[in-house]
Amino acid sequence: MPAPTSPRKKSLMPSTPLRRQLRGLGHALDAVVHIGKLGATSNVIKQVGQALLDHELVKVKIGTECPDTRFELAERFAAESGVNVVQILGRTVLLYKRHPKKPKYEKTAHIVGESKPAHSRKPDKARPGRKPDKARTGRSSGRR
Repeated sequence: MPAPTSPRKKSLMPSTPLRRQLRGLGHALDAVVHIGKLGATSNVIKQVGQALLDHELVKVKIGTECPDTRFELAERFAAESGVNVVQILGRTVLLYKRHPKKPKYEKTAHIVGESKPAHSRKPDKARPGRKPDKARTGRSSGRR
């Protein structure tokens, strides 16, 4: 796996189907933790840890008055055990930590790209007692 192109993004988790899925799921999330002018204090780190335990996937919003850069904060969060930085986008950091007992996201990551097996697909037959669609009979509706 090649290293990230930017040394500032070295805290990001490697590109995998799981990361792609988490980025998509994180798009609709609201920020759970906001970091303000005091920066990432020990209480904020504890709050992020608790939020990750509750939700597994957490958005952290960094205020403009925060003394730390977004990359410094991402490295600090990534230094915690089991925490992965999924994405750094603007002043928002998306974090993921797998739940120790009931993971929500990792168990479905391998299913995302797979198609259904051939035996589970329904045959392409019309239902009994139903008129076929006009498109199937070749007749047009007469309107143009």
